[in-house]
Amino acid sequence: MIPTPSDQAPDPLARSYSKPDPAARRLRMRDFQTRLVDRMQAARGGSDVRAGQLGVLIGETRWLFDLQQAGEIVAAGAMTRVPLTQAWFLGLTNIRGNLISVVDFAQFQGGAPTPIDKQCRIIAFAPSLGFNGGVLVSRVLGLRNIADMRADETDTGADAASDGRVRRYIDRERDDWQVLDLAAVTRDPRFLHVGA
Repeated sequence: MIPTPSDQAPDPLARSYSKPDPAARRLRMRDFQTRLVDRMQAARGGSDVRAGQLGVLIGETRWLFDLQQAGEIVAAGAMTRVPLTQAWFLGLTNIRGNLISVVDFAQFQGGAPTPIDKQCRIIAFAPSLGFNGGVLVSRVLGLRNIADMRADETDTGADAASDGRVRRYIDRERDDWQVLDLAAVTRDPRFLHVGA
């Protein structure tokens, strides 16, 4: 007797490779974004306002962004160059229908241009700052708590990123972190003058 297909046992190695359901993918993405927003809001609503910091890498330097000043975080996609602007002014990009100017902060600080790769992100300024801009970062390193770090008392320098006072911290792994005050950056005349 010849076995019919219904008599044969299913092949355990045979797998069904079907395309993921687009609706399920959107639902998973929405859930992920909701959880991320909840975590960021929880960090923002903490009793110590300095605890809610976003750690990023700009060039080779670790920076801390106050979550009150940071807006959306998006992949560094297509940017439209603007002629006759500074080299550190990368151009304009569209984030959810809003035109955002993007600055390579490492280059603005006098460093080498940031090579744009898949880990690069644009961190938009929070709407409360009233500035449609964003900074290019090499990597997002996650949420950090300054309460778990110690202040670096040895540094008394100044730069445009922190309204005259560089605030530095050292974490438990002995990594140095600088606080980037985005509100102070938006008031810096050099930052506002993008024309070449």
